[in-house]
Amino acid sequence: MKQVWKDLLFLHWPVEPEVVQATLPEGLEVDTFDGKAWLGVVPFDMEGVTARGCPAPSTVSDFPELNLRTYVTRKGIPGVWFYSLDVTKALPVWAANTFFHLPYFKADMHIHRNGSEIHYRHQREDLAFEATYAPVDAPQNYPSDSFEMWSTSRYCLYAQSKRGQFFRGHIHHAPWPLQPARVDIQTNTFLNRYPVGERHPSALYSKELHVVVYPLERV
Repeated sequence: MKQVWKDLLFLHWPVEPEVVQATLPEGLEVDTFDGKAWLGVVPFDMEGVTARGCPAPSTVSDFPELNLRTYVTRKGIPGVWFYSLDVTKALPVWAANTFFHLPYFKADMHIHRNGSEIHYRHQREDLAFEATYAPVDAPQNYPSDSFEMWSTSRYCLYAQSKRGQFFRGHIHHAPWPLQPARVDIQTNTFLNRYPVGERHPSALYSKELHVVVYPLERV
C-alpha cells in the first residue's frame, strides 16, 4: 500500500520496562532507551491511502489518525507495537483489522490548520486528545544514537492475529524530516492507565512523508 503522512507529531513518555512488558504478548520484548520503555502518542493526517496502482479518492483515502505505541524487538529486530490506532472512517478500520491484524478503532477526530499551526482534537469514549502544535525550527540532523532517531527510525511493525500468530510488516520511506515543535496539550487521557513519568522534552514534527507499506509476513 501507499500513503502520505502529514503534519505528524511525536510525543513520548517514559515507563518502567516491566510495566510495558506485562502488556505485550509472549514473543515480544520491550525495547528501551536510557533504561526506560517509552509510550508514544502520535497524531497526524493521512492522505492517499490505497493499494499501489489503485485510485485514492479522498472520501475513503484521506483521514486523520492517532496512535498509541511502544517499541519492541522480536529476535533482535526492532519495531513498533501499537496499542490502538484511531481513524474517522469505518472502511479503514475493517481493512486494518481484517488484513493487518492491527487494533484500529473509529473515533471522532478533527484537524484545523492556521498557517503552520495545527489544532488536533480526538474523542473515543473515555479516550481523548486535544493539542495545538507547530514547528519552531528547520529540520534537524539528529545523531544516530539520539533518542529522536531511536524512537522514529523504525521500519517495521509487529501485529498478532486473534489466533496468536505473529506478523511483521515492513515500512519503506525516506529519513524523517524532523523539526522541533512547540506543543500545548489541552487534553490527553490515553496515558491514564499507565504510570508514566514527565514527557520527553523532544517534541518532534514532520510536515510530510511518503510511505510504502508491504504485505505482512509471518514470523
